[in-house]
Amino acid sequence: MTTSPSDVATNPERHHPHTLSAVDFHSASSGVAAKTMRTELNRLANAIQDMKARRNFQNEMDHFYSLFVRYLSEKAKGTKLDWDKVNEPSPEQIIPYKDLPVSESPEHLNKLAVLKLNGGLGTTMGCVGPKSAIEVRDGMTFLDLSVRQIEYLNSKYDVNVPFILMNSFNTDDDTMRIIQKYGSHKIDILTFNQSRYPRINKESLLPMPRSPVGDISQ
Repeated sequence: MTTSPSDVATNPERHHPHTLSAVDFHSASSGVAAKTMRTELNRLANAIQDMKARRNFQNEMDHFYSLFVRYLSEKAKGTKLDWDKVNEPSPEQIIPYKDLPVSESPEHLNKLAVLKLNGGLGTTMGCVGPKSAIEVRDGMTFLDLSVRQIEYLNSKYDVNVPFILMNSFNTDDDTMRIIQKYGSHKIDILTFNQSRYPRINKESLLPMPRSPVGDISQ
């Protein structure tokens, strides 16, 4: 039995009587996407042989997965940012640097730590390795200048302001080798790694990396 286009127009209930609403459709799709993502993340984790490395990877992927599920939930609801409710801070909420009082007491420095983001590579600037290793003045790198500034602060006020670097999996190995040269300086350098999350394919909503140690671009 065939149905003409006119029948479809006059009798729409004869076709897809149980069609999901837009919200239900997106919710159903989100459920499948979440399940598939979980399967892919487990597959990536299982490819790691070292058990400690696998647990660390799984912990990162669990955090990533919780953010992914939240994204799917908001997307299914059709939630959008209401820009009319986004306002710039009032002048009273912003204090210009020049208006800040100058403290002569070094006691506050005992509560200070300097954190630098150190996860980016300098490939676009002709550098192989962390951007902080690029020479910028008198043969010194960004990292050298930062160390000198904090070392001066520590020496002048007889304090111990720690210098903390947040590395990425792209820069950690190189950075750990570089900072060895500051071993005799009056400064404590601490490092930790930022979380590592995979890029997602826009169409499939699946991780782009095919292995747990994927290409840097993934």
